[in-house]
Amino acid sequence: MAPALSWGLAGAVLLLGGQARALPLTPPPIGLPQLQQQVSCPALQARVVSQVGGEAPVWSISVADPQGRLLADINGSTPRIPASNQKLISTAYALDQLGPDYRLRSQLWRLADGRFRLTGEGDPDLALPQLQRFAKLALGSGGGSGQPTSLARLEIAEEPPQAWWPLGWDPNDRLTAYGAPITRLAVTSNAIHEAVLNPPSRLQALLQRSAAQQGGRLQVAMVSARQPLPSDAVLLHEEASASMHSLLSLANTESHNFTAEVLLRQASGSWDLVEVRRRATLWLGEQGLPLQGVRLADGSGLDRANRLTSRLLAALLLRMDHHPYGRHYLASLAVAGERGTLRRLFVGTPLQGRFFGKTGTITGVRSISGVLQTADGPRYVSAISNGAGDPNGTIGAVLLQVQNTSLCL
Repeated sequence: MAPALSWGLAGAVLLLGGQARALPLTPPPIGLPQLQQQVSCPALQARVVSQVGGEAPVWSISVADPQGRLLADINGSTPRIPASNQKLISTAYALDQLGPDYRLRSQLWRLADGRFRLTGEGDPDLALPQLQRFAKLALGSGGGSGQPTSLARLEIAEEPPQAWWPLGWDPNDRLTAYGAPITRLAVTSNAIHEAVLNPPSRLQALLQRSAAQQGGRLQVAMVSARQPLPSDAVLLHEEASASMHSLLSLANTESHNFTAEVLLRQASGSWDLVEVRRRATLWLGEQGLPLQGVRLADGSGLDRANRLTSRLLAALLLRMDHHPYGRHYLASLAVAGERGTLRRLFVGTPLQGRFFGKTGTITGVRSISGVLQTADGPRYVSAISNGAGDPNGTIGAVLLQVQNTSLCL
């Protein structure tokens, strides 16, 4: 356990894996502003309350400034289903733990007995050209040591089928491209027009076809990715993913579920989702963020068991804006009226090009959280609705009130 989590009990309760556990008190990161508990801008608070109206019970909205002042707040500590706002946590954690230069690796190893093993970290853009290079090398005709062979034995290291989907993903979602299984070796993110339901089988067929086109044959077997490589394994070749900037943008700007799930796993150093959730939650605590009622179920927000608060998300956005890699985080977000999942929202309003955020949508849930650039600096806004009638309209109206900085002079 991290030293920062060895302090006395705070009395807050976190739901982790369905069990309530007391949260240890974490000292705030030195020199970083912490989100305050009391609303400090009554005029903005009144405007936000007015915009929400009678739907207040289904909303959580929090607004903060760079000093950590809580400018407005409605049910900010009420846990709600966040949908894809969950990705804000996964990408922040990945950027902090892995750094802006990190790339996912797919690697071909030669074992001492002449077999080969293919390992991966979930590159969402792994595709046929990379597989053709792996097949060529395994056959010994692409720069590898030894003589070319017409038959090579190749092992594919993969997670077990029961770990391909978070448990809470709806069976119908698992059939779609956005709900494709999460595997280490995923050709085109395990999706064509719909989900590829048996990724290892598809990968095996593509590798064998590539070998046949080169005049050879691959004998393919499956092994557990949790089985360590032999100490004498030799790395023959690796294919790197796109840059971390591209991976973050894919997760946040385009809301790509597969990429968000992979980033969460790689950041935690484990593909055991129970352990992944535990480590991610500890990381949130180390940042001094409010965790009461928070529950992490997956990395993408497709699992309806996730629970976040608008105060947590506003505090996370504040924390990341002060992070050494903060500019990478902000650049990964969609832009109102211009880019990503926000490109069709708030077009032609003062919010266009000024709000950088993450959307979230599943049945009955709409969330938008991000950073609003104002004449008085950034504002960190999180709005989560679980059952609102016109959530986009309400969020747009709230953001316009936040943009009026004269309310909080």
